[in-house]
Amino acid sequence: MPKTAKAKKKISKPKVASKPKSTPVKVASKAPIKISKTYIPKDTEKYMCEKHKVYFRIRLTEWKKELIKANNEALYNGGMDDNNISADIVDQANSYIDSNVEMKAINRQIKLISEIDKALRRIREDTYGYCLDTAEPIGLKRLMARPVAKYTIAAQEKHEKEEKVHADD
Repeated sequence: MPKTAKAKKKISKPKVASKPKSTPVKVASKAPIKISKTYIPKDTEKYMCEKHKVYFRIRLTEWKKELIKANNEALYNGGMDDNNISADIVDQANSYIDSNVEMKAINRQIKLISEIDKALRRIREDTYGYCLDTAEPIGLKRLMARPVAKYTIAAQEKHEKEEKVHADD
């Protein structure tokens, strides 16, 4: 008689999800802070509190969106004018100058978008609102006027003097 192999029946056990052994438990999670559209940071509040950070984050992201939209429109509309090449050399020169000025403006806006991204990164890192040189508070008035400011007025003046000295060399 030939040997017959008995087929083993596999019985699958229901899998029970086990808890990881060392999972850190968050006791309290921060709820996102909401501010009204009319909110303006005040000197009476703690400097760079969560409300201030949320305000400047919103302001910077909206400013970035506006710049990107304006750049896209300028590039789209500028590309349409290239089809109209004039035979008059003066008109060609004017067209060239206009497009050159527009491209310089777009380049400035691209650099500004880069500065906005750096400011948003400083907000995430909790260094926004403090001078990169002295670590002193920049001040709400200065940040309201120039949200991408990274130096106090004194430190900014020092940097500008150094740039002027190096430019004169």
